[in-house]
Amino acid sequence: MRAAEHRRELVTLAYPVYAELLSGVTAGIINMVWVARLGGHAVAAVAVATNVENLLLGVIFVAGSGTTVLVARARGAGDRAATHSAVRGGWALWAVITPVVAVGGYLCREPLARLLLGGGEGGSLRLATGYFAIALPGIAVLFATNVVDGILKGMGDTRTPMRLAAVANGSILVLDPLLILGCGLGVRGAAIATVLGRSAALACGLVVLHRGRASRRPAEAAECGIGSLGADARRTARTGLPMSADFVVRMAGALALVAVVARIGVDEVAAYGIATKAMYVATMAFYSVRQAAAIHTAHLLGAGHDQRRAVGRQALLLSGALGLSALLILLTAAPWIMRAFGSQGEVAEAGALYLRCLGPYLVLLACFIALGGVFEGSGASPALARVTLCGTTLQLALAYGLSGWGLPGICLAMASSMALQCAAVGRMYLRTGRMGRTERPPATGSEADRPWIPAAAASDETH
Repeated sequence: MRAAEHRRELVTLAYPVYAELLSGVTAGIINMVWVARLGGHAVAAVAVATNVENLLLGVIFVAGSGTTVLVARARGAGDRAATHSAVRGGWALWAVITPVVAVGGYLCREPLARLLLGGGEGGSLRLATGYFAIALPGIAVLFATNVVDGILKGMGDTRTPMRLAAVANGSILVLDPLLILGCGLGVRGAAIATVLGRSAALACGLVVLHRGRASRRPAEAAECGIGSLGADARRTARTGLPMSADFVVRMAGALALVAVVARIGVDEVAAYGIATKAMYVATMAFYSVRQAAAIHTAHLLGAGHDQRRAVGRQALLLSGALGLSALLILLTAAPWIMRAFGSQGEVAEAGALYLRCLGPYLVLLACFIALGGVFEGSGASPALARVTLCGTTLQLALAYGLSGWGLPGICLAMASSMALQCAAVGRMYLRTGRMGRTERPPATGSEADRPWIPAAAASDETH
């Protein structure tokens, strides 16, 4: 494939993913708009619960991301048995992970709320516990939707997950005022609306899969000599675990950074929180390119074409351009962005300064995330997870040391750490022959765990 074809494919895959990710943020905003009418305690309860949900989403990435890569690779190879094996592995992991999180979360709902809200017996604790009582068992729906999305994306269909997210948000938009205010359910109504909206999206997704667009009939699967369910689950877990770890480490690092910023002052904490939400608009664009690069890389490897460098170059160009655009927008529009989020006074000033200093970090982050998609798609994500862990640890240490410089010091710590992470990943990318051994999901038993290295000629990368 030529460079323009790689770039076109990345854009085609990425823009629906971006719309889907933005849609997820929109759901949280919809809930907050209606819950805000119930007072500060209700807002605090839902905000805490949403953060927990985001962190738990990283757990199911083991199944969703692993399924995406394996299905894309099997699709490239034209291996129907491997496709079915990857799908089975994703659902098997969902069946193992979901009861632990859903049941365990429900049983621990009050201690969890107390821990996150700093103890006490206030209204926020009671409301958060009530929200968790519905949202944590309902996490099973979110986890299942993530697996459905993973299957569809692996088949190269990123538009259907975008539409499913729109179904969920549309349902929440209708149900929120009805349940929160109309039925007087308050915070519990917000949780019920969210679960029902996601359930509607999941039902639509399962219908798509049942129609055979991304799955196979049991009779056809039986003819292919599929391996054991346990082997399918282990293969998916091996593929998805590093990606899940990468996400969880970054989320945990972001939460820990709040404690470092708190050493500077209350206004800075508020500014950091608001600016971080604004930053999501840019970072989600980077992650959409990452998912597109992972899908495209896995598909090409499955077809026997090792074009990781070619895909990586185009992903870098695309994501880097997005990062530079974000830098310029933040430099010129930072004060207006803070005002759009309702901040005023010293909080708005601190947030504008933070956003203007954040540009170099965003450009570096864009490059790191883009190359990460190539590593994910080629089965070399364990190396990426190690770089992320070391980089996040370094970032926190630098932020603590530079916090005396205020929020610009925090930005300097973030950019310095990300520069080192980019250098490490760039070095591995330039040595693509040692990025890691990729596996093709085999069709039959004895080949189930045999390492596979693409046999395509190196000249493919020059096309």
